[in-house]
Amino acid sequence: MTAARWIVLAAPVAIVQPAPVVAQTAEQRAVEQAMTESAAGWNKGDVDAFMAIYSDDPQTSFVTKEGLMRGKAAMAASYRKHYDFTDIAKRGVLTFETLDFRRLGNGHALYIGQYLLTYPGGKTQTGPTSLVFAKESGGWKIIADHSG
Repeated sequence: MTAARWIVLAAPVAIVQPAPVVAQTAEQRAVEQAMTESAAGWNKGDVDAFMAIYSDDPQTSFVTKEGLMRGKAAMAASYRKHYDFTDIAKRGVLTFETLDFRRLGNGHALYIGQYLLTYPGGKTQTGPTSLVFAKESGGWKIIADHSG
């Protein structure tokens, strides 16, 4: 009887492991809480509560498709121009999803997220938002906003 010979070829095997879960920092929790409170202001039709997350510093910036805007008052006027805060059907319900959060040294942080406006009838508007926060006496405030 002849012995059968087996040839075994070794192939590389990739083991995929999920990315490690990174614990949220106190800073991230505070920024996300501020984002939740801002969205709640929007959803109540209260533009001032929505805008409370922005710094009062006149250099606070907002980049839109129309260009660079500075100052909280100019930003609030733009929101009032583009959205009807008296009618939820016209302004939608706002939510945010955090995509990334990073500290930018002492007292500053970068928040990258996705905003979602949901309107009656299933219509939605969504886009990215990139926000730079500064820790101020009143909490974490947006000093630069780039939302698409």
